[in-house]
Amino acid sequence: MNRAVKKVRHNGEEPIGAVIGRTFILLLVCGVAAFVLLGFKLFDVQVRRHGELEEKAIEQQTRESAVKASRGTIYDSGGKALAVSATAETVYIDPYMLKLNGENAADISSHLSELLGVDYDSLISKFENTKQRGLPVKRKIEGEEAASVRRYISENKLTSVYLAEDSKRYYPQSSLASSVIGFVGTDNYGLEGLEAKYDEYLTGTDGRVIRLKNVAGTDMLFSDYENYFDAENGCDITLTIDSTIQYYLEKHLKQAVADFDASGGAAAIAMDPKTGGILGMASLGGYDLNAPFDISEEIMESISGLDAEGYSAELAAARQRQWRNKAISDTYEPGSVFKIFTLAMALEEGLVDENSTFYCGGELSGVPGRTGAPYHCWKAGGHLTQTLSEAVQNSCNIAFINIGLRVGAETFYKYIDAFGFFDKTGIDLSGESASIWWSPEVFTEADNKTQLASASFGQTFNITPIQLVTAVSAVVNGGDMYTPNIVKRVTDADGNIVLNVEPKSVRKVVSEETSATVRGILENVVSQGTGRNAYVKGYRVGGKTGTTTDTVKEAAEGIKEYKVSFCGAAPMDDPRLVVLVILDNPSAAKGYISGGNMAAPTVGNIMSEALPYLGVAPQYTEEEAKQLNVSIPKLQGKTEAEAAAALEKAGLTYKTVGDGESVTDQLPAPNASVSPGTKVIIYMGQPRPDAEDVSAPNLAGLSYSEAKRALENAGLFIRSVGVPATASGAVVSVQSVPAGDTVAAGAVIEVTLIDKSIQGQY
Repeated sequence: MNRAVKKVRHNGEEPIGAVIGRTFILLLVCGVAAFVLLGFKLFDVQVRRHGELEEKAIEQQTRESAVKASRGTIYDSGGKALAVSATAETVYIDPYMLKLNGENAADISSHLSELLGVDYDSLISKFENTKQRGLPVKRKIEGEEAASVRRYISENKLTSVYLAEDSKRYYPQSSLASSVIGFVGTDNYGLEGLEAKYDEYLTGTDGRVIRLKNVAGTDMLFSDYENYFDAENGCDITLTIDSTIQYYLEKHLKQAVADFDASGGAAAIAMDPKTGGILGMASLGGYDLNAPFDISEEIMESISGLDAEGYSAELAAARQRQWRNKAISDTYEPGSVFKIFTLAMALEEGLVDENSTFYCGGELSGVPGRTGAPYHCWKAGGHLTQTLSEAVQNSCNIAFINIGLRVGAETFYKYIDAFGFFDKTGIDLSGESASIWWSPEVFTEADNKTQLASASFGQTFNITPIQLVTAVSAVVNGGDMYTPNIVKRVTDADGNIVLNVEPKSVRKVVSEETSATVRGILENVVSQGTGRNAYVKGYRVGGKTGTTTDTVKEAAEGIKEYKVSFCGAAPMDDPRLVVLVILDNPSAAKGYISGGNMAAPTVGNIMSEALPYLGVAPQYTEEEAKQLNVSIPKLQGKTEAEAAAALEKAGLTYKTVGDGESVTDQLPAPNASVSPGTKVIIYMGQPRPDAEDVSAPNLAGLSYSEAKRALENAGLFIRSVGVPATASGAVVSVQSVPAGDTVAAGAVIEVTLIDKSIQGQY
């Protein structure tokens, strides 16, 4: 029997079943809503913000430290290290850990300031920002300095100070090739020179170590979790630079700057003409690569009185000057050295030959477009009639204007382009400048030949030293123009070749026949002409002098400053070496200003050491053999008769002091190099008496015999380089020990002899 269910009300309230039903529905709705919200939250946390939160978790639970990569090594052509990296350490502070662990900022700052020589206030300021982590205090420390910090951390159980492995750049050869190699900044990125140019090869990739840390922020001991990512070291670079030739270059360039007071500095390049490889490149003054921001005391003193703004500006300018590579960045008027190219193009075009003659009366009028004064030769009255070779030997401007006019503006311009003077050479160094030339429309103007006339003897345009030495190499090597290079190869950490730089021939500029003729004429310049002071015994040296003024500065400021130069090659039958030397603003007080007087002997001195080093055997004439410097034999223990025989064989004479049976001492010392005919002092049966240091006499301008006598009177000995001592015009130009400097009694002083008869010649 069906019974109807009755809804029961209690005291007028809603029935219990309805309340339960509605509650259930409400709970169901709320539950679903909660689960939907939770789902969205889980999606947000686990999917959308997964990367962000995972990164935060890792940051809170792990400590990451860098494994510094080592920067690649730079080697010279023989494998000698010029730039290396070594392990160092950097001190960091952690303000967050300081606050977390309640460490004392003032005490730590005081101790670190004392240990590291850093500013106390700056440390306190860094510690105030407690949200910061890993702020550097002092970079690249080592040795006892690093050990003292490590002890301080350990003894005080500090968590807010730590050391991290770093890498420090060293330059074992100090200032050698400084303008080429360059340097790095505190972050180990290249700032100048090859360090900057090849930074992408030299820079490695840092590795990482990731470890778990505890709530105090220190590493968890005995944790199985540790990830190690290896550092990848940078590539090594091998240069074409030979550090020995670089040393010769810098030694003699520095000597020349001092001897001739070249206030504007100097530049020199040594090139292998067969490949375009740079064997040496120097700009003076150089700087210590290990302290590239240090300036000489002289300059610092000169700017010390300036206000803050002026001091800062002058300091920055001084640094830029010392870093500047004058050999590629500076432009200049080459002067008579440029006659090499006028000669080569005229020979190549068949417009002149060795039988051609030229007349020079001292001046030349009638050049189209020339107004005012005529062109002048450096020799008043002129050279009169001369052959082509004599015109080059005499460096005759009038002859070369006539040669240039024969070539013609269009053809001349074509050859200048072929010799590479309109383009940068493309050398693998930063900072190469471009030349300054006339436009083709101006240069080839039909009614104006003044540009052609001036260019034919190297004036009123600007080129760079690297352009000139590259073009001269092409003229003397048989006519092949090479792109100059300074890097030979790049290898990775495993020794695999990453980049191999082969000699790159750009074009043929003149024929083998023209090249041979030019070489013969340039050799005559050294044997008979204005380049006589580049003479080197036993070697066939050729080259050309140059002397110019800074015409821009003269016109703007009325100041006449000279640049003197010489570009030489040897041996001229098969050139192995081309050397260019430029001295900027030498002093007239130091001698007649000319390339022949100042730059030529400098090149000769470089060649005299570089050629034997390169294995080029000297071939002495009979007369040259008689004038060679000789090595003093060891005489101790010999009888007088035995000593006399040894000295006579070496071409030396002697005098005795004492009357013992055997030699007990001698002056000069064994193996010292002296001029032939030097009188050696031998002490018989008694020690050599102590002698006080002596003052070097002033030998400038003296003949060889006069200089020898002056040194003997001072108890000193002589050795000579340069032109033959028997040459009628030979006088002392410079001496290895400056006049007035003290030197040990019995020392040997080297003198450079020049031919004074070329004074007045350019």
